[in-house]
Amino acid sequence: MADHLEASVTLPSDPASVSAARSHVLSTLVEWGLPADTDAAETIRLIVSELATNAVQHTFGQSPTFTVDLVLDRDTHLRIGVTDSHPRFPKRLPAAVQQDNGRGMVIIRWLTAERGGRLRVRPTREGGKTITVELPWTVPAHPVTAVGQPEA
Repeated sequence: MADHLEASVTLPSDPASVSAARSHVLSTLVEWGLPADTDAAETIRLIVSELATNAVQHTFGQSPTFTVDLVLDRDTHLRIGVTDSHPRFPKRLPAAVQQDNGRGMVIIRWLTAERGGRLRVRPTREGGKTITVELPWTVPAHPVTAVGQPEA
């Protein structure tokens, strides 16, 4: 595989775009060799879903679009970045407020740590922010079947 691969998609800040972001990321990762039926693919799908949902729900109409960037470096690290143009950084909400929502960043941090990755939030030059998750890239030799045995 190449030393460096990139993919990007910019979508409208609309709830339907969350599914489009997940689909784009999954199809790209499958092209790059990650089987869609792995735990790693499911974790990445959930991380992208939470990041895209945050970009849609928490920018309060001040970010008409958001961008999902994928970068695979030297077959060792995958970076997933979601950028919007709203200047407010995500923050943990008080427990009482978290009854129905507000857990997205907690979920993302937990999934990232569980996979041995790291999460960063940085401002953009344009005044928005990018939330980046970096994960180790491990492509299994064989997809695992439902009974836990490698496929032949």
